[in-house]
Amino acid sequence: MNEKVQIVFGLLGGLAIFLFGMNMMSDSLQKAAGEKMRTVLGMLTKNPVMGVISGALVTAVLQSSSATTVMAIGFVSAGLMTLPQAISIIFGANIGTTMTAQIIAFNLSDYIYIIIFVGFIIGFAAKKQKIKYIGNTILAFGLLFEGIDIMGSVMKPLASSPFFVDMIGKVAHVPVLGVLTGLLMTLVVQSSSATIAVLQNFASQPAADGITSIIGLAGAIPILLGDNIGTTITAVLASIGQSIDAKRTALAHCIFNVSGSLLFIWFVKPYASLITLLSPKGNEVDVISRQIANAHTGFNIVMTLIWTPLLWLMVKIVMKLIPGKKEKTVVLGQPKYLDDKLIGQPVAALHLVAHETLHSAHIVQRMLGRAEEITQKESDAVLGDIRAQAAGVHALSEKINEYLAAVFSFGAIAEDQASMATGVLLIQSEIDRIADLCRSIIENIAGAKDKKLKYSKDAMKELRKSMELIRRMFEETLVLMADPEKNEPDSLKKEREMVMDIGEEMRKDHVKRVAKGKCDANMTLSFNALLHDLDRMGSSCLNLSDTALKEIHFSTLLQGDPDPETESRLPADGAVREPVR
Repeated sequence: MNEKVQIVFGLLGGLAIFLFGMNMMSDSLQKAAGEKMRTVLGMLTKNPVMGVISGALVTAVLQSSSATTVMAIGFVSAGLMTLPQAISIIFGANIGTTMTAQIIAFNLSDYIYIIIFVGFIIGFAAKKQKIKYIGNTILAFGLLFEGIDIMGSVMKPLASSPFFVDMIGKVAHVPVLGVLTGLLMTLVVQSSSATIAVLQNFASQPAADGITSIIGLAGAIPILLGDNIGTTITAVLASIGQSIDAKRTALAHCIFNVSGSLLFIWFVKPYASLITLLSPKGNEVDVISRQIANAHTGFNIVMTLIWTPLLWLMVKIVMKLIPGKKEKTVVLGQPKYLDDKLIGQPVAALHLVAHETLHSAHIVQRMLGRAEEITQKESDAVLGDIRAQAAGVHALSEKINEYLAAVFSFGAIAEDQASMATGVLLIQSEIDRIADLCRSIIENIAGAKDKKLKYSKDAMKELRKSMELIRRMFEETLVLMADPEKNEPDSLKKEREMVMDIGEEMRKDHVKRVAKGKCDANMTLSFNALLHDLDRMGSSCLNLSDTALKEIHFSTLLQGDPDPETESRLPADGAVREPVR
């Protein structure tokens, strides 16, 4: 086979193994760190410094600043995170992503196969799921280095090619060409970690003297800067079709990396000298991989130190460049929080699903309030609203089911996360059932009117009392779902018993009214159905609280509920204007 073709195929094959290993390591780390990741997410709402730290930690686990950036954009678009919080996470993600380059700088060529073997044995033989994830992480780590080793071996002939050496010489001595090279590489591969790995490998190839690097640190730094600019395209693509704040978050990512590159491009040689001074000593060809990793880390730390105190300025800049209000209309039945781009990140995906579930519960809360109006005065408008809201809740239930099915299909979900996802489905099922029962009760009342029949005032008064009690039970359940510390032992059970007692009294009173001629006997079947629906609603409230509190600890999935006032202003037509956060 032609030598040039062999080099191309080798580079592509090595790159494929590297990316496969990196993705596998990311998935395994996510599964192994499941609960820890949720703790890190809980740090996101604290302050800018904690945002930077959590952004770095999440990126270290995900092994991708792009994945963290997409997650931040998804959260800010859903209204679960403010613009300053999202931007601070972006800053941290840029530091976290440098871990990959630091790991790659270790010369592990002699240990690759034993690492792969050990990882395989642990993953294959382990009984505990978490140990299997650790084994798979080690296996992926070995594959990652095998990809790097393949790329390094096929690059060796390039070092002796006069044409290639001349071309690299031009790039090395014209920083702008280096930036453009790095930018194009990252745009093609869509991974700055991968392109920096290629750069580290290429720079490790010796020049004619066998000691110095073919490109040198001063030639590699501009390419590194281009890589940092190129990685912002993922954030830009993720923000397409998202909210204004999501677009502003993506723009902040671009400004961070572009401003850093524009600053550092003037100091390439002094910066290279500083990194050489701070890095391990030795022949350039032996230490340049570590020097590039340190240059990458140094660039992102310096820019984070510059921009974090100026976070307010970054917010002003992006708001000036992308003006507009962040209000958005939420159509009844359409997801408010779900983001398909986060399906591969189960912790973040479950976070969004929990908020979507709470969103549907708040619609039911308003349904119950509207249903009480029917017991006081029949209204076709209110009946239409309740029917629309019930249909909206059912549509949301289907969307949540489809979204979680996609999360399961992606294959990155751990066993404990799968258990929590199943619990969320049970909760959503109960919420959907309560919405359907509420609609059924109102349809029952409207059906009587259509038959030229009517419940007595006494019956409606008793019904109103039961509906008020059900609404109170449901509202207490919502409070417990968000904050289990507010739990009052046996409170819901007592109210459930009250619903049953009232139902029994209503049944007896109805029989008495029929005997006295105050109620039509033909209403008995419908009235019993109505009481049965009330009883089932009370049971569903209890099931809801039991699942949310005892089985899956629903509040841990929320990691900070959005302002409940946001959820309480959904008018009957299904549109809501979100307040500025």
